[in-house]
Amino acid sequence: MILKKASARQQGSGLAALTSPLENRDNTLEAMQAFNSVGNPRAVRGDVWAIHPERVQAARESLLDDQVYAGLAEAFSALADPNRTKIICALMRGEFCVCDLAAVLGISASSVSQHLRILRTLRWVRNRKQGRLVYYSLDDQHIQELLQLSLTHAAGK
Repeated sequence: MILKKASARQQGSGLAALTSPLENRDNTLEAMQAFNSVGNPRAVRGDVWAIHPERVQAARESLLDDQVYAGLAEAFSALADPNRTKIICALMRGEFCVCDLAAVLGISASSVSQHLRILRTLRWVRNRKQGRLVYYSLDDQHIQELLQLSLTHAAGK
């Protein structure tokens, strides 16, 4: 740990910047505790400050891999398009073929197919072939619960 000279702004507030060569989460709590003996706000990394380092450390340790959050963001991006959200809402009532979904939404079957391809890739919907027709339904109950919760939240604002 290296305590560097405080800038004029930091001197006025009584804070000094802490530079730390921390590379992983394990050393973070030690760094925050070490700084606590020097001053009140505790630096987590560089110019990042923590008032409650134990809570910060616990939250950092509870984080999952970045890939999990990237996948979650990608899944929620499916709801960013109103037509995909409408497709999911329609599928909450049961399975539909592409032509029927196109009639419900008032858009082309080709456009519905493109939206369904994205939803299928994200495993939000599944398909079932019956002769020349392909029927789509929600992949599982969690999708319906997630959308219902989101709609309740959106309506409450």
